Amino acid sequence: MFKALVLNQQDNNTVVSIEQLDESTLPAGDVIVAVDYSSLNYKDGLAITGKGKIIRDFPMVPGIDYAGQVISSSDDRYQPGDSVILTGWGVGENHWGGMAEKASVPANYLVSMPAGLDSRKAMIIGTAGLTAMLCVMALQDAGITPEKGEILVTGASGGVGSVAITLLDQLGYQVVAASGRPENSDWLKAIGADRVIDRAELLEPARPLEKQLWAGAIDSVGSKVLAKLLAQVDYQGAVAACGLAGGFDLPTTVMPFILRSVKLLGVDSVMCPIEKRTQAWNRIVELLPESFYSDAAKEVSLDAVPELAEAITNGQVTGRTLIKL
Repeated sequence: MFKALVLNQQDNNTVVSIEQLDESTLPAGDVIVAVDYSSLNYKDGLAITGKGKIIRDFPMVPGIDYAGQVISSSDDRYQPGDSVILTGWGVGENHWGGMAEKASVPANYLVSMPAGLDSRKAMIIGTAGLTAMLCVMALQDAGITPEKGEILVTGASGGVGSVAITLLDQLGYQVVAASGRPENSDWLKAIGADRVIDRAELLEPARPLEKQLWAGAIDSVGSKVLAKLLAQVDYQGAVAACGLAGGFDLPTTVMPFILRSVKLLGVDSVMCPIEKRTQAWNRIVELLPESFYSDAAKEVSLDAVPELAEAITNGQVTGRTLIKL
């Protein structure tokens, strides 16, 4: 038997329960993992609260990422006792996820634990940190170097934003954090932001082109905020876009692209190929300071998740939330 957070649907409403399940109920997979830690992401919050159409088949165990030890494996790449990480691939959406003491997945979904990490650190990073690293890599590939100027990070108090700030700072960039929570300003500066601006500055409707302010940006908000960034990015600048917390629309024009050669870089971590995924994990290990793991996360039990899921969808969660299984 193992403990799991289970989502069901009743009268078109999502119902959350914490249950003891038999191992025979696990979905088919090559590898069974004893989950040490999962984490709470914005997408998990949408799934658990039912605010987003994340899950279509019930019952479902949410949790889009986890880390733990292999219990059994029918794939030669993994042996009992191996430490592994799972992020993406639709896990926690259409395949049972990490908010359970055990999980079963195809071997191709897993990444071996990089040297220098353990399960707890891996989930402090989690999907959010992996996405942040992929965004940083996208900016670097687009030629955005520290000498070009400031990098703006939106959703700065969230998981992607907070990790992105630290990664950029470690690489020598000048980082500006955009946050709607002024009480987090000191914390944002402590993890690497050079200065903090009010998110409200980015919510006014964008003109086709505005004053050039940023060499580049990492955006997890979308909608009006992303449109504003595109109008403010320097000539030949770039924006790495990875989220839609503010909406999936984009009220912009072609002007930034054809008059300033601005690049809009879409970043996805769900279906990211294993080779690039592994490269990103290794770079994260190299870049994140040891202090990050104590400064940027709080640890909770599975019982606390339903309440926190509501909070994260309302923008009330700071940094990373670690779930100890």
